[in-house]
Amino acid sequence: MLGGDWLENSLAEENLGGLVSSKLSISQQCALAARKGNGILGCIRRSTANRTSKVILPLYSALVRLQLESSWERVCLLKVVLMSASTLSAPVSKADCFVELKLPTASPIVSRTQVVDNSDNPEWNETFQYRIHSAVKNILELTLYDKDVLVSDELTSIVFDVGGMKPGQPLLRTFRLNPEVSPWLLLRSTVKSCSSSFQNFGSVHPCLSLQGTLNKEEKTKEKQQGSCEVKVSVPGAYQKQLCIPWRSDNEKDYGTSFVFHVDKEMYPELQVELEQTLSVLQDGMNPDIEKHTTVLGLGTVPVNSLPVGQKVDRIVSLGEVITWDLDIRLGFDLCKEEREFLDKRKKRVSEALRKTLHLKESPPKDEVPVVAVLGSGGGMRALTSFYGSLAGLQELGLLDAAIYLCGISGSTWCLSTLYQDPDWSQKDLQEAIRRAQVTVSSSKAGAFSPERLKYYFQELSAMEISGRRVSFTDLWGLIVEYFLQQKEDPSKLSDQQEAVKWAQNPYPIYAAVNVRPNISSGDFAEWCEFTPYEVGFRKYGAFVRTEDFDSEFFMGRLVQKHPEPRICFLQGMWGSAFAASLDDICLKVVGIGLSFLDSFKDVIKVVDDCRRFHFRDPTRLKTRLVIPGGPLLQIFQDFFKSRVTCGETFNFMQGLYLHKDYVNIKKFVAWRGTHLDAFPNQLTPMEESLYLVDGGFSINSPFPLVLQPERDVDVILSFNFSWEAPFEVLELTQKYCEEREIPFPKIKLSEEDEKKPKECYMFVDDDNPKAPIVLHFPLVNDTFQKYKAPGVKRESEEEKSFGDFIIESKDSPYRTLNFTLEPYDFSRLVEVNRYNVLNSKDTLFNTLNLALQRRKVGTPYECE
Repeated sequence: MLGGDWLENSLAEENLGGLVSSKLSISQQCALAARKGNGILGCIRRSTANRTSKVILPLYSALVRLQLESSWERVCLLKVVLMSASTLSAPVSKADCFVELKLPTASPIVSRTQVVDNSDNPEWNETFQYRIHSAVKNILELTLYDKDVLVSDELTSIVFDVGGMKPGQPLLRTFRLNPEVSPWLLLRSTVKSCSSSFQNFGSVHPCLSLQGTLNKEEKTKEKQQGSCEVKVSVPGAYQKQLCIPWRSDNEKDYGTSFVFHVDKEMYPELQVELEQTLSVLQDGMNPDIEKHTTVLGLGTVPVNSLPVGQKVDRIVSLGEVITWDLDIRLGFDLCKEEREFLDKRKKRVSEALRKTLHLKESPPKDEVPVVAVLGSGGGMRALTSFYGSLAGLQELGLLDAAIYLCGISGSTWCLSTLYQDPDWSQKDLQEAIRRAQVTVSSSKAGAFSPERLKYYFQELSAMEISGRRVSFTDLWGLIVEYFLQQKEDPSKLSDQQEAVKWAQNPYPIYAAVNVRPNISSGDFAEWCEFTPYEVGFRKYGAFVRTEDFDSEFFMGRLVQKHPEPRICFLQGMWGSAFAASLDDICLKVVGIGLSFLDSFKDVIKVVDDCRRFHFRDPTRLKTRLVIPGGPLLQIFQDFFKSRVTCGETFNFMQGLYLHKDYVNIKKFVAWRGTHLDAFPNQLTPMEESLYLVDGGFSINSPFPLVLQPERDVDVILSFNFSWEAPFEVLELTQKYCEEREIPFPKIKLSEEDEKKPKECYMFVDDDNPKAPIVLHFPLVNDTFQKYKAPGVKRESEEEKSFGDFIIESKDSPYRTLNFTLEPYDFSRLVEVNRYNVLNSKDTLFNTLNLALQRRKVGTPYECE
């Protein structure tokens, strides 16, 4: 017990001062800091009597590290000496070698040695020093270059984990640069404990808000040629370089204000640079003009040398050190609102199970099985089919037995439309299905009308002016808005809180994945969940309020608030796989190509680019939408044919650090040495942006979002609407779970199942009750061809004709890029999915009874 508050038995809690009162005799002020740290990190608080496993939170906020460092962690000084290298040879001449050093957890500055010219055995003997924290995963990157006039050649790169070094014990390390020959790089390093650890716990917080005003001194006289500007920056700060035009003598200088949020532990410097740009004629007869830029002066001010809260003579004023709590939630546990929802929803589910399964009494809350319903991707086919599946569940009384309702891509369009009505699941779904039929069956050509395009431009321009990063996916979101609503939709995801406030509907979860610009989403994709209350990554245990999504954060603090995006922009992101085929979609729905745009005369300009595809193909033109008036066909073709499908948004984890033991967390696949998880400096917290795309790029069903142990799901109803891939999502999910040691039943299928799938499959692991029971519903038209309802055969020719169709065929109306269905085709697809659920009634009821028995026997939820 510490200061009257329990510190429970998890590794993260031990690191945050657990049991320090008995070991270190720290002050009451330290105890308060340790307790605050526990709250900030959001460790899962459970009774110590039931706690057996340990929790490691992968992310560290510098706030916590600094508050507690002198009571539980050491601040150390890392001294690195780059000594020499040997047997390096360039193909033509000897190399001109230098080494770059990166340690981003200690310094934002990339350090480098001097260049040793024309030598195969360069010697540097240069020393570099860093302040590091033992709680952080510190990875030193060394890159050896051969200097060239234009672009220096990278010879080799070395990644070195300094976490294994012990204070006071020098380490001499020789790195082999090539296993076939014998080149090497010699490094000597030492770690020393810092005697000057921070002692004032109450007053020192490392996230510093540096506020100032830049004025030109009145006595300054200059003979200005060309144009000058002052560049102000703090390397490592959240805000980027500020460029300020230099005013002439006769202009009054009112001063230019600036703000930088920066980690004080990085020993930041305020850099002020004066640049002059001159326009000069080229030599000879060439009439072209070139611009030459010269640095006239460069000055630096160590930020830590400036007094807090006082003005200094250099006309730079410092604001007070930030003392806010974190604006993001760190922790693996469910948010408070979701826990409250579960408490209310389980009471409803208990009563629903009593009625549906004809139980003598309602099961107690702790015996209520957690049922998650999943809808896969598949565009309008998925949207339409999901309506049918949900209608079947409602007819069986099982919609009220579901706790989670999770969608990906096209299924999210169905869910996000339903949840605009706070009581949708308490009403007959047939009315919602009728409204959906009107939308799906209507023409989509209006989405590309001149009036609509003008609306798109106005919306995107307003977003850009407000400070948001506008992407191609945002344009697609506006088109989806027309496809689904045919009018402007002002609703936002946070509005759906009304739909779960009283647990009257299942809890909605929408899926996306974060990808990297130059890595296949099949090799690396981080699942991001969107709910009415939070958006975040359970992999990192980092979440923000839904209202704050796409705002700017640094070190866990909200530094620039932006309005919450409207739901259509999220719908565009969740279904962004279609954005890559926007040209095909346009041609399909309009029917006359792009020539209809010729008459549109207004000026539109939207410029954007996505690094994901730029790295794959450097020759790819940037995404653009430029309409200078006159013929527009070619310009729009360039725009619509762009391969951009990912939206770049602000990374709310920027400025946080990975825990030194993050590799032990099963959510990371660091054991695969080639996986990006094994390279902490390359993971998302070190990036400025998120690249959120359609989850179907990874697994076309949102299994990972309900397989988290915190959600404790017992039964998964998987509705698969993928084209010609009835079991792929199960196979990919099984692989995903095996890599992360997540309990999941074995997927065993016969050749007959692969060739001709049935309506429902049950997968259960009898040996592992922690593995959920999975009921999988492929998209098939099997017994529905002969039966209009379970056990009721079709008799009339009209009834037989209605059931006689093939879902997957060359000329099928249900192909993925078809966004318009005839009312007859819409009704067929809804009804076959509804029938498949009704025809699986016995399997569904038996599964719920089995889940009830398992809960009654008791398989208590345990944290990882």
